Amino acid sequence: MPKIKEKVSPSLSIKNIIKEDVQFQYFWYLIIFFTIYLISYLVPVIIFMTYVLFYFLPYFLETTNFLSLFINFKPLLALISMPLVIIGCYLIHLFLIALIARWFWGLTEKRSPSKSGIIPRNLPSKTLNYYHIRSFLLKYPKNTFTKGFFPWLVPWLYNFVKSSKIGKGTILEESVVNDKFLEIGENCYIGVNSALATHLVDGIFGNISYFKIKVGDNVTAAAMNLIASGSEIYDNSYLLPLASATKHSVIKGNGYYFSQGALPLRKIFKRRIKNYLKIDPESLKQLEDVEDSTDTPPLESQNQNEEDDIKDLSLNFTTSSAISRVNIKFLAVYIPIFFCSGFLVSMLFYMYTYFVANLYLMLLFLPAMLIIMHLTFILGCFFFSKLFLILINLFHRPKEGVFKAEIGDTDFEFWMLRTELKKISLWLVRNWPFPWTDVLAFKLFGVKMDFSSGLYDSWCDGEFIQFGRRNLIGQAATIMSSMVVGKYLIIKKVIFGDYVLIGGQTTIAPGTIVGNETFVGAMSFTVYDQVLEPGWVYFGMPVRKLKPNKYAESRRDLIVKKDVDARKKFEIEHEVNIEEEKKDLA
Repeated sequence: MPKIKEKVSPSLSIKNIIKEDVQFQYFWYLIIFFTIYLISYLVPVIIFMTYVLFYFLPYFLETTNFLSLFINFKPLLALISMPLVIIGCYLIHLFLIALIARWFWGLTEKRSPSKSGIIPRNLPSKTLNYYHIRSFLLKYPKNTFTKGFFPWLVPWLYNFVKSSKIGKGTILEESVVNDKFLEIGENCYIGVNSALATHLVDGIFGNISYFKIKVGDNVTAAAMNLIASGSEIYDNSYLLPLASATKHSVIKGNGYYFSQGALPLRKIFKRRIKNYLKIDPESLKQLEDVEDSTDTPPLESQNQNEEDDIKDLSLNFTTSSAISRVNIKFLAVYIPIFFCSGFLVSMLFYMYTYFVANLYLMLLFLPAMLIIMHLTFILGCFFFSKLFLILINLFHRPKEGVFKAEIGDTDFEFWMLRTELKKISLWLVRNWPFPWTDVLAFKLFGVKMDFSSGLYDSWCDGEFIQFGRRNLIGQAATIMSSMVVGKYLIIKKVIFGDYVLIGGQTTIAPGTIVGNETFVGAMSFTVYDQVLEPGWVYFGMPVRKLKPNKYAESRRDLIVKKDVDARKKFEIEHEVNIEEEKKDLA
């Protein structure tokens, strides 16, 4: 396709670029969640309590003769049917979640239909509002299905809600994305933490690239693959672990694809396949249209270069898991926290049953009571964890530095204890359906941030981190103020300026300082004590300065598609995804 020349309006000036903060529709978020939650629980709770009161209680629990429980028909039926009733009520709960989500989804599609294009993020619009509403709408249903007893129902959920189109025989492993604007063929496997990211945020005041991802039949994304918005993967493609594609990549299939330590992925040929997969020559012959590349260096030099790259990465990769080194003895702190929090919930439930004497009213308001009890337990864990934390910090004040990571070192053991105290409360709130409530938890434990920032399904340490205004941390990103490297524990404060965006699946190492309006690309990582200058785009492993951050001033009607197999790029024009009356502003 020929390159399309840019048509820049002479009246357009970067001095007139509008930059307005995104305003989230919290009112609608609350309505959507409580509607889905309460109705989805109301029906199964009524069915279950009716069964217990009118059948299980009189025919099983009130039976005085032990032998009759197994001889008489009705007691025996009550015993056998109880597990079936529980499973049935659970399935009804899941179905109602999907049904109500489908109704809300259809309502939003009527008001602002989903379509491919770039959504400007620097000015308010109906398109932007409904994009955010649809993203929140799927959060609770997705978590309920993915982390429930029947995770293989996730493809059915997306098909039923009509957020995506998933073919028969396709498996979606657990991931923070893979939920909307997808078209996946049959017999595909999308591995653990592989992300088909139909949306990418280019900057706080930049763009949301929202393009459908199309996947053919018999495609495998092994694990930790990141496929960016607008990409197309044709039949019989096999993506090796960590193979990732940038926006609008076209993968023609019938072969194997791999990323050599960084974006983007590329096709690997016969000799490389044999080297990576250890397969016999007969299997290679089946890949008829995979040929040796004439410009590929000899295999020996490739292997040497790859070994050198691996050595370099091993020196710079600063994401050793700190949590895995926590001693099991500190888990004992959970016992008094859980006991005290559970006691509060028990007292609350007792008061509910005491003051609501009418059985039918009790059943009617039981779903609402369940969520109040859940919230009370979380708040109780927060309160008692904070009390323990205050007491511990009186004995040993947290501090930055490099310490020995061994049992007996005071700084190391108190760090482990603080980590355990915070972990349970943070875990509870991170799995809460409202994504902004985790800000309250982090503030309570000493992280400096406000409600203008968001940690969208990312992982963050609970101390020595300072966020600026309007920070956006992408999905599956990791923010670390502490890490264990070999025999040493490193604790160093991480500081973010204002209007910072951290891309998905990116790792921020201890001591990192990120300047104002800086954008760190997806699947990147920083190294210890790295300073990122204000107003720049950084990307890489480790990150390096790429270009000035001027996404709010860039063309939004021009996209660059990439032919991965032919290694060619071409530009095409595309309509901006916004209302007609605001296209001049965009």
